[in-house]
Amino acid sequence: MTHYNTISTPSQTEFKDRGSRFIAYAFPIAKVDDFKKRLKGLKEEHPKAAHHCFAYRIGWDGNNFRASDDGEPSGSAGKPILGQIDSRSMTDVAIVVVRYFGGTLLGVPGLINAYKTSASLALQLTPITEKPILLSYELQFDYTLLNDVMTFVKRYGCVVLENEMQLFCRMEIGVPKAEEAVFTDRITDLHGVEIKKI
Repeated sequence: MTHYNTISTPSQTEFKDRGSRFIAYAFPIAKVDDFKKRLKGLKEEHPKAAHHCFAYRIGWDGNNFRASDDGEPSGSAGKPILGQIDSRSMTDVAIVVVRYFGGTLLGVPGLINAYKTSASLALQLTPITEKPILLSYELQFDYTLLNDVMTFVKRYGCVVLENEMQLFCRMEIGVPKAEEAVFTDRITDLHGVEIKKI
């Protein structure tokens, strides 16, 4: 596996069932902190909502995920939302569904359907994009080698995540998994470049 599916733009949609409004927000995330900030913002935007249910999956291995029913019956909200992310084999994605209660109880099957439908509609509104899996490496080199290093970084589709430019430079890069073996082999041809996986 060298690539993963995600979304690159946020979307918002609304679903109604027997008076209840379900407003779904789908958005790309890279870290749990990104998600927490977004959730906090949505809670401030919808202070009178009955529930702020959500699910997210982060990281190309898919092991970092969470689903929350936020007071709805167990398994009736978070799991159906996560199910929509997983049915599209996506990661680095979060969906929050804000519910305004309409006075009529929907029952567990009704809630599962409402949250599943809301999440599905939000994902249908934003295109799925395929991104390369990036592996983190640290490069250390003399400033005089900067142009040569940047040529390598661009040639192999690497992404600069962090850099400290002084007389001696330190750069953190994301190397596409598909290019890892060739990149790590070739970069050592540049004398004076130290490379280590992080």
